[in-house]
Amino acid sequence: MNSKNIIFSCLFLFLGTLPYFAQSNDKLDQLDGRNRLNTITTALPFMGITPDSRAGAMGDAGTALSPNSNSVYWNTSMLNFSEKKAEVSLSYTPWLRHLANDIHLSNFSFFSKFGTRHAIGGNFRYFSLGMITFTDNTGQVLREDTPNEFEATLGYAFKLSEKMSFGINGKFANSNLTGGLTTPGANTKAARTGAADISFSYVDSKLKLSGNDATYALGITINNIGNKVSYTDASKRDFIPTNLKIGNSYKIDFDQYNDITFALDLQKLLVPSPPIYNDSGQVISGKTSEVGVIGGMLQSFYDAPGFPELDENGDVIEEDGKAKIQSGSKFKEELREINICFGMEYWYNNVFAIRTGYFYEHKTKGARQYFNIGLGLKYNMIGIDLSYLLAVKKNNPLANTLRFSLRFDIGNKKDKEIPEKPE
Repeated sequence: MNSKNIIFSCLFLFLGTLPYFAQSNDKLDQLDGRNRLNTITTALPFMGITPDSRAGAMGDAGTALSPNSNSVYWNTSMLNFSEKKAEVSLSYTPWLRHLANDIHLSNFSFFSKFGTRHAIGGNFRYFSLGMITFTDNTGQVLREDTPNEFEATLGYAFKLSEKMSFGINGKFANSNLTGGLTTPGANTKAARTGAADISFSYVDSKLKLSGNDATYALGITINNIGNKVSYTDASKRDFIPTNLKIGNSYKIDFDQYNDITFALDLQKLLVPSPPIYNDSGQVISGKTSEVGVIGGMLQSFYDAPGFPELDENGDVIEEDGKAKIQSGSKFKEELREINICFGMEYWYNNVFAIRTGYFYEHKTKGARQYFNIGLGLKYNMIGIDLSYLLAVKKNNPLANTLRFSLRFDIGNKKDKEIPEKPE
């Protein structure tokens, strides 16, 4: 089996997640379980990959950014606050280039406004894992295939008032990782699901800061609310990456040429945390993940198993059939499941932009920690965005990730709006 097949096996085993796990050399930490890895994994993780270069250069803090066509991914409700009537965009991201040279994510997005209170949008995302040679347990070649995943989304935004808007998306996702390959004991299949996003925005564009015009935006979204999926008829069904995002942005216009935006997102998977099991397969801390979608979303706020006490062999200490857990550690672990995204964007004359950001995920929950930098250029109807990822830790498979986006305005800036007739 060549190195690429080994890479794909790992991707399939972990459903596409390849976190870099930082380990502690502190013996005391190891013995009390504070650095015990307890990463939440899901099926269809490509649904959570940032598709665009703008937010991708701002630490993935895109939930409350000023709207464009990629808002269909981040926060559809923001579309009603766009100064443009319509836009389309294309994005391309070579993915995991340290591991393989033909994995990539492509994205097409669009939106259009109607009147002063309505907007529609959509996107299509395609994730290719490149050419894979499938082999059996003895190394004999079975066939070559190109595993791929895609997602199609349509969204609608309705403006509730001058400052508030609501959005909803419907989507279909397909994950074909094996091409229907038959394996001993199981027939594989593509994982398919329908899902929905709901979003809310509050935007106040009439603020002042030290005499300068300013705009504050709040965005709240729950993405990928959908059924669990399976890649075989025999295996259990896995959650898709349902995600809660709370975003804030603050834009300051210094004059007609210069403005700067600060953005902060808090993101949390609404998926059950893996519990702690004993050797008999019984849950000894936390809660079982064998629950429904809505139950899993609610449970995700209080089901962290906490930090177990470990014996000198690294095994969990049990008392009366339950793991010995540090006081207050369950709440601390819940906090660890919140990812923090921060970004900044500077525009000169609405022509040239410089961006930077930072994404933080706790080392026991996946350890994705990286800086981003990026540039934006706009000329008439065309906009170009680039971003580059700088990993904090060595050997991070996401290091040096590049994103490219191309945007086209297909409508002029909004004309003086005429109030709609009451409906």
